[in-house]
Amino acid sequence: MIDTDRPLERAILIGILYPGQDEREADEFLDELAFLTETAGAESVHRFIQRLDFPNPRTFVGSGKVEEIAVFVKENNIDIAIFDDELSPGQLRNIEKVLGCRILDRTNLILDIFAGRARTSHARTQVELAQYQYLLPRLTGMWTHLERQRGGIGLRGPGETEIETDRRIIRDKISLLKEQLKKIDTQMATQRKNRGKMVRVALVGYTNVGKSTIMNLLSKSDVFAENKLFATLDTTVRKVVIGNLPFLLSDTVGFIRKLPHDLVESFKSTLDEVRESDLLVHIVDVSHSSFEDQIKVVDETLLELGSSEKPLIIVFNKIDSFSYVLKDEFDLTPVERENFSLTDLKKSWMASDKNHNSVFISAKTRENIEELRTLLYEEVKKIHVKRYPYNDFLFGNNE
Repeated sequence: MIDTDRPLERAILIGILYPGQDEREADEFLDELAFLTETAGAESVHRFIQRLDFPNPRTFVGSGKVEEIAVFVKENNIDIAIFDDELSPGQLRNIEKVLGCRILDRTNLILDIFAGRARTSHARTQVELAQYQYLLPRLTGMWTHLERQRGGIGLRGPGETEIETDRRIIRDKISLLKEQLKKIDTQMATQRKNRGKMVRVALVGYTNVGKSTIMNLLSKSDVFAENKLFATLDTTVRKVVIGNLPFLLSDTVGFIRKLPHDLVESFKSTLDEVRESDLLVHIVDVSHSSFEDQIKVVDETLLELGSSEKPLIIVFNKIDSFSYVLKDEFDLTPVERENFSLTDLKKSWMASDKNHNSVFISAKTRENIEELRTLLYEEVKKIHVKRYPYNDFLFGNNE
């Protein structure tokens, strides 16, 4: 939990503009990093972007840029410098020496958010494993950090023996956590088998696109939802009945750009809900300026999970935040992104992919929810009829 009585820590954000990227894209990446920073409970007060072909192996950005950042840190009482990529142990150590403040990379920031939002023992075990796996190769840097901060007699520099002791302790802890997760994974696999052959539908999507809100609407349940990244870490499964057709609906952890590999591995059992589902419902925040890129991130993650060939419905959510207007036939205003009508959206490329069905909704205002329910019913029915070809009486075909 975030301590609301404590002043917000002041953070700066640092990113690289790589070849082939434009400034708009780099700004959007740092916008997301700022949202992550806010979710973690800090305030981003400034951002630095440098155009580079690849990160500097010693200091991520160039030496001149690091010095510029160091001056800003000192003059503005900055608590944390957050980098929009994973830093190597050497980079962390070198940057900290120059800036003199706490250094976080994107991976560590996401791990911190996950740690603060893990509510069940299962989620906490998964996050703890990912944290230890991240920490292990960075122990030397952590020791030098303590040495400089505390200083004094007896603390002038821990020996290699102490570092090796800590490494051994962490390796043992990692092994223990992996064993715990194996047991949990086995239990969860058994639970999934015990659900029988009911059709299983999984909600997937980028983080903060409205999956939990849609889960609540469809299942009439009360899954935690808020306008923060990674509001949901634990998979929630609910039985849903549309018409006379029951199925299982699961809400899964949101995906994000550069999701740390250790987290993907740690959350394997959670993501098994995606792997073992019969139908995927991909929720997209159509109001986001880079929703196309978010779709690509989700598609790549599904490919990595071996779930890219599953039947799919794409739900374009948040049309209430997308500045579309209801235009009549005599309105000659040029159609731009800012004034798409709902009819325009349905005629756009988003609705024209023949490989899947799509629907445009607002979970917030409940616009077009019935269209989504109808589409879900039809897709689940196809799977159900294929699985139970003699159960036509469910659909009124018992003549």
